[in-house]
Amino acid sequence: MGVVTGLPSGALEYARKHALHALVVVRDGNVVEEVYGDGHDASTPHALYSGTKSFWGITAVTAQRDGILHLDERVADTIPQWEGNAWKKRVTLRHLLSLTSGIGFGGLGSSVPMYAKALMVDLKNEPGTTFTYGGIPLQVFGAVLARKLESRKQTPHEYLQARILDPIGMRVEKWRALADGSHPLPTGAFVSAREWCKYGQFVCAHRAEFAECFAGSAANPRYGLGWWLGTPNGPPDLAYASGSAGQAMYVVPSSKTVVVHFGSSSSYKHDAFLKRLF
Repeated sequence: MGVVTGLPSGALEYARKHALHALVVVRDGNVVEEVYGDGHDASTPHALYSGTKSFWGITAVTAQRDGILHLDERVADTIPQWEGNAWKKRVTLRHLLSLTSGIGFGGLGSSVPMYAKALMVDLKNEPGTTFTYGGIPLQVFGAVLARKLESRKQTPHEYLQARILDPIGMRVEKWRALADGSHPLPTGAFVSAREWCKYGQFVCAHRAEFAECFAGSAANPRYGLGWWLGTPNGPPDLAYASGSAGQAMYVVPSSKTVVVHFGSSSSYKHDAFLKRLF
C-alpha cells in the first residue's frame, strides 16, 4: 500500500461529496494537508460521537499498568449484583470494551443510560460469543472504573484527562453530561480536528504499549478495544476510531500517519474513502 504524504485528489473529492467539515493529515508529527468546509476551521470543536469510544481501551490498559484494574477481571468482582446471574457473573472488562459482553444493541446517541441503569441490563447472548455494537457496555465499564477510582477521588474522565490527555497537551472542548451530571463513555466528546490528531499521534507512537487495544476477538476479528482494525483498502496496521455521520481518525503506526475526518453525511463509508486515500 502507498504511504500518505499529502492528500490524493480522489480522497478529497470523496470527502467533499459527503458533507466535509474537516480533513487533516499528519505524518511524522507534521501537518501535510488540512482542508475545512461548511464553516469549520482549525479551532472548531466537533462532536466525535462514537469516536469517543477510542479513549477507553487506551484508558483501561493505562489503568491496568497503574494497578487499578485488570482487563480479564470480572465485572462481578466490583459489582456484586452481577454475581447472581449465570451469564453476567462471567463478563469481563475485556468483554465490555470489545463489545462481546452479550449486552444487546442500544445505548447510543441520546439513549446512553446512566451507570445504575446500565448495570441493570439483561444480557442477550452468552459472554464472548457475539459482537454487538452499542453503548451500554461502555457505561458498565464506566461504572466499574468509577468505583475503582473512588479512593483517588477521580471520575473516569478525570483519570483519562490526568493520565493521557494532559500529558499530550490535548484539549477536549467539552463533554456531554447526563442527567446526574456524569459524562457518558461511548459518546460525548467535542474536539477540534488538530486536537484529535494529537491523540492519534500518541497512539501511533505507543502502539506496542497498547497492543491489547488492537487485537480483535473471536467474535469479531476486526474490532479491538474501542478501535476498528484493518480494511481491504489500507495498510495492514491501520486502525480507526469511528463515529456516526463520517467522524473518523485513521492511524497507521508504520508510516507515523494520522488522518482525521469530520463530516455530516450518513452515506460516508470508511472503505470507500480509504480506497482513495491509500
